[in-house]
Amino acid sequence: MDKELLAMLVCPLCQGKLAYDRERGELKCLYDGLAFPIRDDIPVMLEEEARVMDAEEKLGERLGPAPGPNA
Repeated sequence: MDKELLAMLVCPLCQGKLAYDRERGELKCLYDGLAFPIRDDIPVMLEEEARVMDAEEKLGERLGPAPGPNA
């Protein structure tokens, strides 16, 4: 995914920043709780195509990874 394109894209609903999830191939809006798919390197920024994230996933994204045993 092109970094310049990622920097320009915003959530189509709230105009907020999106988090890029490389593993799942999605752009996530943590405010709206939606994950927009990326198909063939093209972000699909349609609400009806977005996946609704569950509360646990949204919270985990906001808090970041859990600290390791030496933290």
